[in-house]
Amino acid sequence: MQKITFKSFKNKGLHTNMVTVMLWLLLASFALLIMPVSLLEWLRLADVVAAYDHFIGLVMLIAAAYFVSQVVSFLMDEAIAFLKDKRLSETIEQKVAVLDLAERALLREFFLQGSTVLTLPMNDMAVKALAASGVLQNVGNEHHYAIHGPTADYRIATKARSYLNRKILRLPAGEPNPEEMQLLLRTRPAFMGQLVQNRKHAA
Repeated sequence: MQKITFKSFKNKGLHTNMVTVMLWLLLASFALLIMPVSLLEWLRLADVVAAYDHFIGLVMLIAAAYFVSQVVSFLMDEAIAFLKDKRLSETIEQKVAVLDLAERALLREFFLQGSTVLTLPMNDMAVKALAASGVLQNVGNEHHYAIHGPTADYRIATKARSYLNRKILRLPAGEPNPEEMQLLLRTRPAFMGQLVQNRKHAA
């Protein structure tokens, strides 16, 4: 991790230095080409500019092309990020529209437990499907149990929250009555009891 971080800082420094050099080359070459002859003569640069004006013009074009390429690259990155974000939103919306019973029960756990982060089995089909579609996000804290398999902490993705409501999750409109609560508890994911046992053993 330290090597990657150092490399990223090094690359950032090289990029900053490159921008600085190109900027100075652009400004210097442009200034030499538009500067009045009288001023060039006063600076004793008239002969140099006259002899190398084509070279100075080439340097200015190269520096200008560099900045144009940077702008194009930035715009392309922004466009790609926008399309990825849009595609993710569409994928989440499509997934929420076709939630099965196991996936809906899993998402209800966040509301029933009143928690933004839950420890869930990574190999569970509902967990894998919701994570693959972007509805759930793995936030780390992975543990590997010999019997029940690996677990990790998950949260509902920020983009997915706007698509989830009580109607989608089939939660009561208000505070559930005893019968409604019993029904919700009976439809909880089967692995919740196993996770409780894992936590007890870990403690």
